[in-house]
Amino acid sequence: MSDLFGSPVSAPAPNAPLAERLRPQSLEEVVGQAHLTGPEGAIGRMVAAGALSSLILWGPPGTGKTSIARLLADAVGLRFVGISAVFSGVAELKSLFAEARRAAAAGQKTLLFVDEIHRFNRAQQDGFLGVVEDGTVTLVGATTENPSFELNAAILSRAQVLIVRRLDEAALEELIVRAEAALGQALPVTPEARAALVAGADGDGRFLLGQVEQLLALKLSEPLDPAALAALLHRRMAVYDKDREGHYGLISALHKALRGSDPDAALYYLERMLTAGEEPLYLLRRLVRFASEDIGMADSNALAVTLAAKDAYDFLGSPEGELAIVHACIYLATAPKSNAAYVAEKAAKKAAIATGSLPPPPHILNAPTRLMKDLGYGKGYAYDHDAEDGFSGADYWPEGMTAEHYYRPSPRGHEARIGERLAEWARRRAAKREGG
Repeated sequence: MSDLFGSPVSAPAPNAPLAERLRPQSLEEVVGQAHLTGPEGAIGRMVAAGALSSLILWGPPGTGKTSIARLLADAVGLRFVGISAVFSGVAELKSLFAEARRAAAAGQKTLLFVDEIHRFNRAQQDGFLGVVEDGTVTLVGATTENPSFELNAAILSRAQVLIVRRLDEAALEELIVRAEAALGQALPVTPEARAALVAGADGDGRFLLGQVEQLLALKLSEPLDPAALAALLHRRMAVYDKDREGHYGLISALHKALRGSDPDAALYYLERMLTAGEEPLYLLRRLVRFASEDIGMADSNALAVTLAAKDAYDFLGSPEGELAIVHACIYLATAPKSNAAYVAEKAAKKAAIATGSLPPPPHILNAPTRLMKDLGYGKGYAYDHDAEDGFSGADYWPEGMTAEHYYRPSPRGHEARIGERLAEWARRRAAKREGG
């Protein structure tokens, strides 16, 4: 077997990072991924059958993707070759493919592991298709990004996507226990600090083991409490790319929490994004859109509040102006909800496209010229302010088009009263038509 760049693998050097020294030696030792590596998992079943298909391992950093690929090759008797898409180009790929063909001719199949496979461009990804289809290599790609967005459809049609999960507290604790056993010493922290260390790793096993190694190297005489631990070590930065999966996942979660009228969950996702460095004005744009899409006429103040929050943020900047964003977030979450305006817009747009250039009826057209007056423009127009209760009940639809109903107010918030008003106007229009 070879290491990530194709050279023979040997036991880790004594001074190698702890994470490297504690790499699992079998699939059974991989923590936190039993849904894949267990007897009923996709990988477990492949290994039991002795037949491995091409795979894409999708998951956050430090969750065991590289270890799984290495151990898969051992488990099914394949030659392991690994590369990183960050450092490799077309020339190296061609060389590896040629080497894999020679190995196949000698009866040795190859597992080609490509770390950060999403870093290859579309043309480079297409280069794998031939060698995967003819069986020259079994491709195992690892990515932290959503394969649906980052990988070619042709690659995805030839490889099974498996989700490698963020390590939970139990898995991270198991890594600490293994580190303590391997190094022959207990972690010099209180139980509360130990829990804080696990939480601070944010699901990244490699990061956690780096922190553990640093703590054990200090030869502390007294256990650290959470405050002392925080002063000594830093938390792992949250995984968040503004133009990738983390961004879209969190903004979707924020939108859904607002729509579901859960102010606490909405605030949590809002702060997740702000803490990760999201642009506040992007969040404000999304909140303004939400005010019209999911609240609308049920509470028109929602739009005014979000626009005021935008102005306040422009005036104050960060961090003071972020409180105005919080203000708007809470207002939106607690406001009555209605998507009636959103639905009405979609329906009206569909009708506008379908009816083309139908002109409005002549009686509601202005007649600035004599010719237009002679053609009947404006004739018979009923000025609503002169009518009873400011309502004439006139027909405003193009000739040949029957009246349609796009806006159907919800029974919530201010729209409940709007619904009553519209119902009364509909009754009076109907009475006028019946009366001639």
